[in-house]
Amino acid sequence: MEINQVSEQAVMANAKKQLLYWSMASIVIFFGAFCSYYLVMHANANWFTFNLPALFYVSTALIILSSATMYWAQQSIKKNNLAAVKQAMLLTLLLGIGFCISQIEAWKDLYSHGIVFAGKHSSIAGGILYVITSMHFLHIVAGIMALTVTYIKSLKSKYSAENHLGLSLCGIFWHFLDILWVILFLFLYLFR
Repeated sequence: MEINQVSEQAVMANAKKQLLYWSMASIVIFFGAFCSYYLVMHANANWFTFNLPALFYVSTALIILSSATMYWAQQSIKKNNLAAVKQAMLLTLLLGIGFCISQIEAWKDLYSHGIVFAGKHSSIAGGILYVITSMHFLHIVAGIMALTVTYIKSLKSKYSAENHLGLSLCGIFWHFLDILWVILFLFLYLFR
């Protein structure tokens, strides 16, 4: 009976990971489509060139740091170091929130420099920039919700070296969002 339970748990864990991977693949396709559209429009003769706000650089630093703290949490749970897991998860959550705040402030900066999403003063460049960054922002909000749940579970000592699937899945998704932002940031930096 125990062998069946172990294999059943392994099958469920594998199914959850596969679902996460398929979800991430669909997100890549989604952003790939917007980046392709951006490149097509960039080739247009009346493309509006702009500088990225300095806060996008801050956002990038925050999200890279958050990936490091998430990695710390993932390594700590493997050693059953629950105190370190709690610290690392809290830092990851706070850095994720900091990323969101810096993104909002960056949009304010863009707006103050006349780069608007829609209206008579808008441009294709500005509109697509807002779409790409706001869609990533929404995915980060989903990641912050996952981080919050994972952090609360870590406070309740729900994870251990033997049972940490939820933390692992949260970590995979968070690292994915981090890598996605770095790629999007570099893309927007190179093709502005």
